[in-house]
Amino acid sequence: MPETLDAIDRRILRALQRNGRMSNVELANAVGLSPSPCLRRVKLLEEKGVIDQYVAVLNGPKLGLGLTVFARIWFKTQHAETTNLFAETVRNYPEVVECYLTTGECDAILRIVTTDLHAYWRFQSDHLMRIPSVQSVKTDVPMETIKAGRELPI
Repeated sequence: MPETLDAIDRRILRALQRNGRMSNVELANAVGLSPSPCLRRVKLLEEKGVIDQYVAVLNGPKLGLGLTVFARIWFKTQHAETTNLFAETVRNYPEVVECYLTTGECDAILRIVTTDLHAYWRFQSDHLMRIPSVQSVKTDVPMETIKAGRELPI
């Protein structure tokens, strides 16, 4: 069940999504509260799990991780153990930064980040295609990133 949020909670969350490193005083000023009530609200949002974690968003190309691909995965069967085996396996691959089980044409979609196309090809052949539940993999390589949002529309 979704948490009920008032306008101030939403302002806090929008501000923290834009800059999770702002001080409590800066946050309080941004949302129109004094620091103590602002801190109480943030702590409550954390306790309720609305704020899941704080992270640094890294620039992949500056770290030599300039290729993002989307791999569409088809399973050999639709049994629960097939899905579970796949999920357990891909969780252990740092190159897989997102994984979604899907309805529709394919069974899963992965967002994979790596150094270049050759490194992805090695990852696909050495890892993805060796997962026993995987029947086939089709890869889409984006030509340009138009939007890569991380903020939720609250």
